[in-house]
Amino acid sequence: MKDEVTDLDKSGQTIRDMFARVAPRYDLLNRLLSASLDQTWRRRAARSLSLVPGSLALDVCSGTGDQAIALQQMGVRVVAADFCIPMLALAERKYLRLDGGSPTGLAGDTLRLPLQPGTFAAVTVSFGLRNVADLDSALGQMVGILKPGGRAAILEFALPRNPWLRRLYLAYFSRILPRIGRLVSRHGSAYTYLPESVLEFPQRQEFVDRMLRAGFSSATWQDLTGGIVCLYNGER
Repeated sequence: MKDEVTDLDKSGQTIRDMFARVAPRYDLLNRLLSASLDQTWRRRAARSLSLVPGSLALDVCSGTGDQAIALQQMGVRVVAADFCIPMLALAERKYLRLDGGSPTGLAGDTLRLPLQPGTFAAVTVSFGLRNVADLDSALGQMVGILKPGGRAAILEFALPRNPWLRRLYLAYFSRILPRIGRLVSRHGSAYTYLPESVLEFPQRQEFVDRMLRAGFSSATWQDLTGGIVCLYNGER
């Protein structure tokens, strides 16, 4: 059962503008708010795909490129797509520091991917799907670009199932996190939006069911770090 939240504005322009405003401090806040665990989660997602070097993977809602980098460091060829240009620009600076090739940045909306269907061995998205205006369409796009047998790895925040941990988590998420966001960034409203968007998002089996309805032939979920994050895997 979901906690009650107000309706969120997830129109493309609203989300694009919000992330453009927070882009300069986005990585810093990610590290602070997750105690750098976000990097561990992204590497876990990349490994879950069991890709062979040279495989072609797509990272959608790529932001500043951390998930794309986790894939590329496994020897995978990566296209990193996002519709927020300031985020893509920050990602490109990171890619220049990589050895042995780098992801290819692509300005593209997850709801209208400008890519040939059936061409990718894998698709990933980390903490981005809860921001799209139409979740089912986004999942359908992800299925469509996969080859038969292609796999998906999706990371998203979740509410812990343990009641004690859940209470602590909600207190941190709804009270402390927005305050930290306001201290570090001039645009703290994005860190009020974050807990609201998590509460609204389908979790665990509910999200797996959405993946299956969107066209994945199989889908699973597993809790990470006490259930504050879920890793979802699907296959076409």
